[in-house]
Amino acid sequence: MPRLNFGGIEEEVTTIEEFSLEKAKEVLKDEIICVIGYGVQGPAQAMNMRDNGFNVIIGQSSAFKKEWSKAVDDGWVPGKTLFEIEEAAKKGTIIQYLVSDAAQKIVWPALKPCLNKGDALYFSHGFSIVYKDQTQIIPPDEIDVILVAPKGSGASVRTNFLAGSGINSSYAIFQDYTGQAKERTLAIGIAIGSGYLFPTTFKKEVHSDLTGERGVLMGALAGIMDAQYDTLRENGHSPSEAFNETVEELTQSLIRLVDQNGMDWMYANCSTTAQRGALDWRPKFKAATLPIFKELYQSVISGEETRITLEANSAPDYQEKLDEELKAIRESEMWQAGKTVRQLRPSNR
Repeated sequence: MPRLNFGGIEEEVTTIEEFSLEKAKEVLKDEIICVIGYGVQGPAQAMNMRDNGFNVIIGQSSAFKKEWSKAVDDGWVPGKTLFEIEEAAKKGTIIQYLVSDAAQKIVWPALKPCLNKGDALYFSHGFSIVYKDQTQIIPPDEIDVILVAPKGSGASVRTNFLAGSGINSSYAIFQDYTGQAKERTLAIGIAIGSGYLFPTTFKKEVHSDLTGERGVLMGALAGIMDAQYDTLRENGHSPSEAFNETVEELTQSLIRLVDQNGMDWMYANCSTTAQRGALDWRPKFKAATLPIFKELYQSVISGEETRITLEANSAPDYQEKLDEELKAIRESEMWQAGKTVRQLRPSNR
């Protein structure tokens, strides 16, 4: 496997050049890959594997009509490739446990007896295994327990696959009963369309993932946008101007430059006025937010974020409260302005 050098720190990665799709098919030729849950990650990973020629079935409770109907619309056939969860799990040899973290705790008592000796239990998040004291998910000894975690949403996993680019994923082995856990894991990683795979552990994956989602990727990003938009509006700037300077320029221009060649390249391709201001204010924002990130990380590793997640997601009125919170964001002035601005993009006219 090639080793990449990150400023003197070497990491091993796996690409399709070293672990080809043909090799993945050979490793998994006798496997039935059972995807449990057709919500966020399930559809993307299942369809990518199906398109790549692997033997895939879906386990989804028909009581959840939206997810069941989506599976049917995506071409999964009830009684042939689409089954109730327990029936599908009994048929599968690699069981991809892709229901939500909270649902994994609920479904586990029914799923566990369906696992057979030599099966592989697959996760895309280390949550349930690392916080087993709260989830009560303790796999049997006679199976492999593996992880492939795409670094993106299910929608991105599918979109990138269709675009031919793939999405980077981490992988980990928690339990290797068969002696083939690593090969099975890398094969699945290639099967779902990973751009490249890098090793981690279940613990490191969940600690970094929970921190990232609450931080830069979602929570911090949304909070900083709110703060800048509100400041501009309080000082007399129009909704259009405030939104364009806060969100539109970031998503439609600058972040694309970062994606291409890095932050320094983006700076180098902006005006000298922008460069100077960004370089001067960057340390101030880091100093202001670093204590928050340290607090966040401690909350993650202590299990407090897990407690909050499981408690909130298992509440009987969870969906109702979630809908209210998302509605408040959607109907805020900033994101109503965004809806209007997006409609004015040339591609949307």
